[in-house]
Amino acid sequence: MEALLAFGAALLALRLAGGLLRRRRERSDPQLVAWAAGLGAYAVASAALAWGAASGWSDPVFRVYYLFGGLLTAALLGVGSLLLAGRRWAGPVGLVYTGLAVGVALAVPLTTPVSGDSIPSAQDHLDFFPARFLAVLGNSLGTIAVIGIALLTIRRRPVGNALVIAGVAVAAAGSGLAGLGVAETAAFVAAAAVLLYLGFVRAGGRRGG
Repeated sequence: MEALLAFGAALLALRLAGGLLRRRRERSDPQLVAWAAGLGAYAVASAALAWGAASGWSDPVFRVYYLFGGLLTAALLGVGSLLLAGRRWAGPVGLVYTGLAVGVALAVPLTTPVSGDSIPSAQDHLDFFPARFLAVLGNSLGTIAVIGIALLTIRRRPVGNALVIAGVAVAAAGSGLAGLGVAETAAFVAAAAVLLYLGFVRAGGRRGG
C-alpha cells in the first residue's frame, strides 16, 4: 500500500508538471517551465519513495531521492517565482545550480551504505559539505523566494498566492513527518503538488490582478 500511494503521488505530480508545460506552449511565460521542472523533480522524488517502499532502500534509490527531492524541487520552484517577479537572471542561475546539484548527487561518496525500509536520513549517509550544505542552501533560498514573492504580491493575486503558500507548508509538513513512513509522506506529496499547481496556474495567468 505504501508503494502504491507513493507511486500515485508521483504520477499526479508528473501530470501536473505536464499541465504547466502545456500552458507554456500557449504563452511565453518562462516561470511555467521552471515550475514544471520543480513539480517534475517532485514527481521523481515521489517515485523514489515508491521504489524504496517496494524493494527496500539502496544507494542508487537514495541518490535519486536526494537529488530530486532534497536538492532540486524547492530550488526550481524558487526560480519560477523569481522569473514571475521579472528577475530574468534567475533562469541562468537555476541552470548552473541544477548542473552542480546533479554533479554532487552523483559524485559525492556515501559515508555508510543505505538499506532498510524507512526513508533514510541524510545525516546518516552524507557529510555536511558539500551535499547537505547544498541542500540547505537550495531549499532555504528556494522556499524564501516562493513564499517571499507570494507574500509581496498577495494583494494582486490573493487566491493563487495563498494556494502556493499552502502547498509549500504542506510539503514542509510532509518532510517533517517522513520518519513516520512513506504512506504519510506520499499523501502530503500529492496534496502539496495539487496546491502548488493550482497556485502556479493562477499566479502565472494574471500579472496585474
